[in-house]
Amino acid sequence: MTRNQITHHLTDALLMAYSAGSLPEAFNLTVATHVSMCDDCRARLAAFDTVGGALIDSADTAELAQDSLAATMARIRAGKSTPEAPAPRRGVLPAPLRDYIGGDLEAVRWRPVGMGVKQAILPTSRAATARLLYIPAGAAVPDHGHRGTELTLVLQGAFCDQVARFGPGDIEVANEDLNHTPVAEIGADCICLAATDAPLRFRALMPRIAQPFLRI
Repeated sequence: MTRNQITHHLTDALLMAYSAGSLPEAFNLTVATHVSMCDDCRARLAAFDTVGGALIDSADTAELAQDSLAATMARIRAGKSTPEAPAPRRGVLPAPLRDYIGGDLEAVRWRPVGMGVKQAILPTSRAATARLLYIPAGAAVPDHGHRGTELTLVLQGAFCDQVARFGPGDIEVANEDLNHTPVAEIGADCICLAATDAPLRFRALMPRIAQPFLRI
């Protein structure tokens, strides 16, 4: 995936928070997956990491015990050896996400949510929720708004909403100001990784009734 194919990127605020380690786990997973696909955001993240390193270098130092190095090396030697990483495999899911769930799409446990749409909620901390979404070509996600921030990263196919078209590698950053109805583009089923830190706001009655059961 090259930067010319990706037109919707992460904000500086999200990249800085990721660099600082202050994002919830679900957002970290989504940012890491997008960065693995996007040259532009990867370069910007490296710049923020460099600034963070400079700040650490300028921070006050603390005295260590004289045997600190020896104790650390002893713990390393006593630890388990790290197995050699397997050769990377080609698939739909980028490496950070594939490693997180332990496989590609064949490892995903989909659950139907209606109208052909399926989801798989990923285990993360309670601060935010991450899920994989499978939207059949031409199908729509019910019209909704947001009570917080939602990151939606396209992994396969594409969707369109009131903002723009989002294809593979594109990420939509939605907040309380956005109400939209994402529709999967004709031609290929759309698979996305979505992370939210607050429940969505659905307008229609049926999605609101189902919302507690679907955890969206």
